[in-house]
Amino acid sequence: MRNLNQSIQTVIFILSVSIYCLGHTQLSSADDAKAGKLKAEVACQTCHGIDGLATLAMVPNIAGQREDYTVIQLEAYRSGKRQHPQMSIIAQSLSDQDIRDLATWYASIQISVTVPDE
Repeated sequence: MRNLNQSIQTVIFILSVSIYCLGHTQLSSADDAKAGKLKAEVACQTCHGIDGLATLAMVPNIAGQREDYTVIQLEAYRSGKRQHPQMSIIAQSLSDQDIRDLATWYASIQISVTVPDE
């Protein structure tokens, strides 16, 4: 069952990347959360969710993540400084503007934290 789930996740990932690459266009010339959301719908939501809340085990939540942090991480995946079987492939297809737009989108998501009572 575990291998079947991994196979399904891999197929979904490959389809997502393929769709993204086919429809990849420069949507704006400035960092743009709206453009980032559109890009996230095809490149990120399968694993990270459109709302930045991970849909798969072992995938980090990125909602509300600092914009500069996300840019640094995506650039590291793209350059090969940071490696992950899926993220490294996805990052290769992202332009500098795509990265900034995605980072702007996920940073714009408001999150709240509730600390448990002691």
